[in-house]
Amino acid sequence: MRRAGPILIVLIGVFALLVVFFPNLKLPDLSAPDGTWRTIETKLGLDLEGGLRVEYQALPKDGVNPTPEAMGVIKDIIERRVNTTGVSEPVVVVQGSDRVVIELPGITDVDNVRRLVGQTGQLDFVPLGTTQMAEGQAINLEEFPPLFGGDQLESAAVGQDQTTSGLTVNFVLKNNGPDSGAQLFSTYTAGHIGEYFAIVLDGTVISAPVIRNAIPNGQVEISSGSAAGFPPQEANSLVTILKFGSLPFPIKELSSEQISATLGEQFLNQSLLAGAIGIALVILFMLLYYRLPGLIAAFALVYYTMVVLAIFRLIPVTLTLAGIAGFVLSVGMAVDANILIFERMKEELRVGKSLPAAVEAGFNRAWNSILDSNVSSLITATILYALGSSVIRGFALVLIIGVLTSMFSAIVVTRSIMRVAVRQDWARKARLFGLRDEEFVAVTAPRQTRRALRADV
Repeated sequence: MRRAGPILIVLIGVFALLVVFFPNLKLPDLSAPDGTWRTIETKLGLDLEGGLRVEYQALPKDGVNPTPEAMGVIKDIIERRVNTTGVSEPVVVVQGSDRVVIELPGITDVDNVRRLVGQTGQLDFVPLGTTQMAEGQAINLEEFPPLFGGDQLESAAVGQDQTTSGLTVNFVLKNNGPDSGAQLFSTYTAGHIGEYFAIVLDGTVISAPVIRNAIPNGQVEISSGSAAGFPPQEANSLVTILKFGSLPFPIKELSSEQISATLGEQFLNQSLLAGAIGIALVILFMLLYYRLPGLIAAFALVYYTMVVLAIFRLIPVTLTLAGIAGFVLSVGMAVDANILIFERMKEELRVGKSLPAAVEAGFNRAWNSILDSNVSSLITATILYALGSSVIRGFALVLIIGVLTSMFSAIVVTRSIMRVAVRQDWARKARLFGLRDEEFVAVTAPRQTRRALRADV
């Protein structure tokens, strides 16, 4: 196990350096159903990168004003819609009695998000007969009465064509009686093969595929008609509309503005400078007070920083000013663990233990205190992540990653290097550990041979 420790440290360190410093590295995108690859990058929040801020108003429906419960539903649906677009850490909040404010960092396709968020969501499944209609075309529902509404939809997901491997959109209709969507669709498709059938949202055609065969079980697959299948964005957008289409009240856009990242860039630079100065002062203190252990702790702190940054880029974590604050806080906790270990180690040396034995005893005796401190921090951060707003969740996630990594850094990295260092002859000097020579008796005393020990007995 002790031999595996240094190898693991080196492997993790090399991987972290590649992730942090080498641009254009790619990894499989686990959130994409088509197996695409994404570029590893550092994602910044709205306060650091800029983006789009849109304000919506919920309008009365049938003479009834939106209730606080309805506003909560609208917020939840809009948040889920926005999350499916890949926008990192969106902020969706209810203001007043009928306003919803959305902040989207690093947005690239403004019009697409506006269309997705602004849809009120009256979803209908409409037979077209032999009339072919294009996506985005307005439809007269009096001329083409809906067969059933969106309430008959049970689930929807992006799928894959077994023959062409292209992306498809799959959905399941409810099958709970003769008037259910599955039964109505089964009857209709059996007698109208070769005709068109439209998915309509707010009187606009979203998709109008042709019926290729009867669908008796309510499990529907929509293909684009080409071997390549749907483009990923188009497939995800259609699934989002199917799953989260219906809002309890219509909404309209009141205002929208692009938020500049100039101020955020200034704050980011100031935060990074403050963090760098803080880490440098901590390293200086560790070197002056703990000498050789301080030098090893300084290396472990740099190692910890590289690993945490690599994790941020791999997940990826959206960094905001609050997140950077969480990272700096976790750096302090990593140093606290090392201080506990080194003070315990010095106590063991003062009572006469050898240097390797004092190192092991220092780590073992400090472990309970380190564990208790970090577990309490993890509990607090987990509660913040579970119950907090988007910004608070970002802070909590960064803190959780930092605390877990700091435990690995202190217990595994620092310990492995200390085990190697204290077995070297040049390390057996009291001044390298911030001790006086008389406190270092067990190490500096001449070693007795086995024959001399027997004679003493």
